Amino acid sequence: MSRDPRLDRAFLTRTDQGGLGGPGRVGRRSGRGRSLLRVDLGLFTGAAGLSTIGVLLIWSATHVTHGSSLALKQSISVGLGMAAAVAVTRVDLRVVRALAPAVYLLAVLGLVAVISPLGSTVNGSRSWIRLPGGFTLQPSELMKVALAIGIAMLLADRSDRAGTAHRAAGRVRQRHRDVALAWVVAGIPTAAVLAQPDLGSAVVLVAMAVVIIATAGTPPVWTVGVSLAAIAVVLAAFLTPILSVYQRNRLRAFLDPSLDPQGIGYQTRQVRLAIGSGGWGGQGLFEGHQTQGGFIPFQETDFVFSVVGEELGFVGAVGLIGLIGFIVVRAVLVAGRVEPFGRLVVTGVAVWFGVQSFENIGMNLGITPVTGLPLPFVSYGGSSMVAAWIAVGLVGKVSSTTGLLGSEGR
Repeated sequence: MSRDPRLDRAFLTRTDQGGLGGPGRVGRRSGRGRSLLRVDLGLFTGAAGLSTIGVLLIWSATHVTHGSSLALKQSISVGLGMAAAVAVTRVDLRVVRALAPAVYLLAVLGLVAVISPLGSTVNGSRSWIRLPGGFTLQPSELMKVALAIGIAMLLADRSDRAGTAHRAAGRVRQRHRDVALAWVVAGIPTAAVLAQPDLGSAVVLVAMAVVIIATAGTPPVWTVGVSLAAIAVVLAAFLTPILSVYQRNRLRAFLDPSLDPQGIGYQTRQVRLAIGSGGWGGQGLFEGHQTQGGFIPFQETDFVFSVVGEELGFVGAVGLIGLIGFIVVRAVLVAGRVEPFGRLVVTGVAVWFGVQSFENIGMNLGITPVTGLPLPFVSYGGSSMVAAWIAVGLVGKVSSTTGLLGSEGR
């Protein structure tokens, strides 16, 4: 005897929701399955692909001088980052919001520790804390996660109270007091990062803060004023002793490579030569003349994109940029369909990845100054890798919580 299929659907729906006498074994198993399937697989796959490519590029750039040690360390960092991302997706978003002040405070303490005797100086910047096993910790990378959730926590309350209709109409306006507090929260780590000094990370933090605060409904006078102040700080970096001599030379060599022909001017010329020699299809992994000859210093970090250009060619470079663009666009799409706290957090992540990628690739191509920013998921560096994966976990969590992947968040 045939049955009405609507009855079967109703039965399954009640079972999944714990109906028919309570949440039995079938209901619990179904709930766990749904929870796993709601992970943003596209986002995770894109980040995993970039991370894998990064390990291969680091191996190619360093195997002559370091064997497989740096590639192995990077692989460990990828594993730790992925585990951290999965852990983040298992945490309730309300818990993330409640823990935001503590996370922010710990990140600030990390920046203070870097300036203290615990910190180590590399290339004129005191940005690292040395750990056992040859690893290092760079608190400024983890600060990007803390800043995104910290400002979001401060400014989401007013949007929550405004309601969906007012948010859709763009009628949410933050109070000047709240905006001022948000900029204090952004200004403290930015000042600490500049004191290291690390202009590149400071620019990323300011860009994140500007866009997050503007997205929250800030009066335009704040956005214009802070943007002008940020431009003034960048100009001061060129003209005053805010940065170390080494870092000022890197910035000035961007305008005139002949000012430092044996230093950063030489590096940038070699980088552009490597990228230009790759042609359409590249010279092949482990086969690039500039890369394998060791002509480019810091090629596994600052200039890892030159390995792509030389050994994978124009097609490989475009593919890498496409993967980065996919992650940024995915974050933007998630931000457009979620509640205030999640929207502000994901907006900050999108700005972080977008600005940092543009700066890193730009300095390889000679269109932006060399500031030492890593290429997310690709450049060598454990702190950068773990922080980027935590951010992916946050975007995935926000996405799954709001039902963007086809299920309503519980």
